[in-house]
Amino acid sequence: MEYTRFELARIIGARGLQISMGAPILIEVPEGIINPIDIAMKEFNMDLLPITVKRSRDT
Repeated sequence: MEYTRFELARIIGARGLQISMGAPILIEVPEGIINPIDIAMKEFNMDLLPITVKRSRDT
């Protein structure tokens, strides 16, 4: 699925917040990476994010 830049920002931001609040991390984090946004981006790039986008149809 192709995401718009706004959807991508929302997904990464939401996952980064979850990680910063103590949610389990779904990847092996390389040494030196502590920023939750960077971790969320790595999860997104590996297709592991537990977040979906529900789009409504135009009527």
